[in-house]
Amino acid sequence: YEEVVRFMLAKHGVRLRKWRKSMSGIAYLIQYRDGTQARLIESPRPKSPLSMAIFLHEIGHHAIGLGIYKPRCLEEYLAWKFSLEQMEALGLPVTDKVHNRVKRSLEYAVAKARRRGIKEIPTELAAYDTGRY
Repeated sequence: YEEVVRFMLAKHGVRLRKWRKSMSGIAYLIQYRDGTQARLIESPRPKSPLSMAIFLHEIGHHAIGLGIYKPRCLEEYLAWKFSLEQMEALGLPVTDKVHNRVKRSLEYAVAKARRRGIKEIPTELAAYDTGRY
């Protein structure tokens, strides 16, 4: 996994801010006054298929363009899609645990969008619209 981590960080110009102890992550962009940017992530250290999927999901936010896709639930979907595609391309196992995490994460993102008053859910996310929010 270490080789994949080094490769993905370098390929996408992302810096790791810290390894998280929890199975959660965040991707963010810092804009400096001189116009430069820092592309950062926090993620669990990849030691299993699930932690690798989360790491690649955070990289995916930068790879697809952080903040470009609206609504936010669509960006989450595309970041997970990137993660799963990269795992498959690299020959890494995509376990039931990974699929379950993706499903739960996208259901949460859609429910959050509903709570915030979204008018229309993107078609890619229709399967994750459980009506529970």
